[in-house]
Amino acid sequence: MSHDHDENLNDSPNEHFQEVLERGTLTPLTRRNLIRGGVGLAALSSLPFLAACGGGGDAAPAPAPAAPGNRALGFTAIDKSLLDDVVLPPGYTYRVVHATGDRLVSSIPAYSNTGAETDEWTMRVGDHHDGMDIFYVTSGGQFTTTDTGRAVLVMNHESSADAHFFHPNGQTSGGVAGKKFSQFDSWDLGVRPELEVLKEINHHGVSVAEVGKNSSGQWEYKLDSLYNRRITGQSPMRIAGPSAHIADIRSFMVTAFDTTGATSRGTLNNCGHGKTPWGTYLACEENWAAYFFMPNGSVDVDARTKASRQRYGVMRAPNTAVTAGSQGWSATATAATDNRFGRWNVSAPGATAAQDFRNEPNTFGYIVEIDPLTSGTPAKRVALGRFAHEAAVCGLPVVGQPLAFYMGCDSRNEYIYKFVSTAVWSAADVGGGMTAGDKYLNEGKLYAAKFNDTGTGEWLELNIANPLIAGYATYVFANQADVLVNARHAADAVGATKMDRPEWGAVNPANGEVYFTMTNSNAASRPVTGTNAANPRSYADSDGRAQTGNPNGHIIRFKETAGASNATTFNWDIFLFGAEEDAGANINLSGLTAKNDFSSPDGLWFSKVTGICWIQTDDGAYTDQSNCMLLAAIPGTVGDGGAITVNNSLGGVTGTQNTFLGAALGEARLRRFLVSPRGAEVTGITESADGRAIFVNIQHPGENTPAIGAGPSFTFQSQWPGNAGGAAAYGPAGRPRSATIVITRTDGGVIGV
Repeated sequence: MSHDHDENLNDSPNEHFQEVLERGTLTPLTRRNLIRGGVGLAALSSLPFLAACGGGGDAAPAPAPAAPGNRALGFTAIDKSLLDDVVLPPGYTYRVVHATGDRLVSSIPAYSNTGAETDEWTMRVGDHHDGMDIFYVTSGGQFTTTDTGRAVLVMNHESSADAHFFHPNGQTSGGVAGKKFSQFDSWDLGVRPELEVLKEINHHGVSVAEVGKNSSGQWEYKLDSLYNRRITGQSPMRIAGPSAHIADIRSFMVTAFDTTGATSRGTLNNCGHGKTPWGTYLACEENWAAYFFMPNGSVDVDARTKASRQRYGVMRAPNTAVTAGSQGWSATATAATDNRFGRWNVSAPGATAAQDFRNEPNTFGYIVEIDPLTSGTPAKRVALGRFAHEAAVCGLPVVGQPLAFYMGCDSRNEYIYKFVSTAVWSAADVGGGMTAGDKYLNEGKLYAAKFNDTGTGEWLELNIANPLIAGYATYVFANQADVLVNARHAADAVGATKMDRPEWGAVNPANGEVYFTMTNSNAASRPVTGTNAANPRSYADSDGRAQTGNPNGHIIRFKETAGASNATTFNWDIFLFGAEEDAGANINLSGLTAKNDFSSPDGLWFSKVTGICWIQTDDGAYTDQSNCMLLAAIPGTVGDGGAITVNNSLGGVTGTQNTFLGAALGEARLRRFLVSPRGAEVTGITESADGRAIFVNIQHPGENTPAIGAGPSFTFQSQWPGNAGGAAAYGPAGRPRSATIVITRTDGGVIGV
């Protein structure tokens, strides 16, 4: 969904990036009071085009492609668009590969797009297509980085905010049809129909579908493939973590479902993703906290449970600091023997945790490893911490060196994390599946990032041995397992830097540098007095979607000291600021034009074939002028730009922050490539091995469609993809659907160059 997370759950005293900026002593640049600018990539027009990179978690150990030399972007930048269709440059075309509700097996009916389905969605493509990757398969069914002509496409499904599209008359709450999730009364849900709830639970998770080319050379998914599979909100999961702490970890997971805490059920709100060097998929549980319910009058079990739930935004009783909404999944008339509905009620009616589901929230918020080529049980990798995971991108694997995985926590004022494996990389583990995952993802060190005002940074280890953690008064940690399960509290304790919604990460395999999108923030979370060098802006965006804070977002990048995966220090700069092109030269520091201005960067990914850095947006600040978009950029290196002083002025408060910036790209190095249909977010991207096809996800078109109300019809904001013109039209017309598209050039060439 369009993530505008107004709720700030981080009230720790840790400094904002802006505070870092205020202490800096860099060369000033005159700025007017209202900053609406962007920076990032200027001097790159004089740099050679760098070798390809693996991004968005795609760290499979393929040899680096030959350096493309000085090749420039080779497409015509497109204009902004408010059309209800995918808009591409001349010479490019798209097809839908699959969309929400498409069947994976022929034994169930084709999708009606009317909400009439009576199955439970366990073998239909999920909703809110998000992070994804492609896995090539050998004739023996093994993972390979070589194009074999046969592959599976694996993707996350993020949210059910549009679940009203799955039912004939919208969602039913309290016996009334036509409501939406956001309209539910959190404390008086009434009774929800069982089939509605099952559909909503099961369209979450991950879809695995075989893809390939048909006789006409067009990409499509294969119905009834033996690889087609769904992992849903009910699928069994294995709880995995450091051997020395696994008993303590499982004590947090004890429920009436598994009184040992060794297993749990389901994965929710999977957003950005990762791909391991050994060939497995990492699904990232992001905004999972709002699915739980406590009846009116319920109280938390103890002070530690209350503090934990409050820090993560988990449903709590009325008149408390956190009162997030619930889907009402516990409010069915059927008392299923497996408690598939009752488990969403996290009150504590039993004498112990083994008799109820008070610990159910502790079983979500992890990196979930899946082997897409087997039917094995996924594993929740607790060693990588529990938070609102957005991407798990692997650094460049080097034989004999530990592996590093970089992760964002997608909420305002949250942190960037790194996990470093204890085991060192061996290429013999390629194709090792979940056994390799146990080797690399269970044992290691978890860190949170601190950005200093000097352009340097530190990785702060989250370990109970750290006196800052052991003596933290806000939340009293019991042991190291508690540190991992309550990683947000641990990052607060060590003094990590609060960021402007850290979302997707990507690694440039040409040089190993790490990029992260800071999607946006508002004035409440990023006031002038709370800015710093890494999050330096607090300004007024005065256009038709007038917002304050940092509504247009930015992209930060850093390089590890000596390029080491286990480095504890790094250097950083800001690659690019989102901005509007008409903001004026003294505000639009990136020099963005009508052909490349953007707002709220979210998805981030590098092509291994061309080296292009692809930027996807999830925007609400600039949507009066354009739908969300996909841009192509040519990356540089950390430190290739300069330093500026930002003079913020907002609400009568002024402040000066110094920050480190990359160089402005210009249209030669940054161009708009795609604009989405109405109401959609552009998120998730991967490519064929030859770079001649890229797969892109269009999420939640028509998200702002109103509820049904008293009648059976909608006033649709979007009707894509059923309304698309010509060969691009897909499926039954009417209700909008999230979908995966494949983009190719009409001349068959490599995408983007």
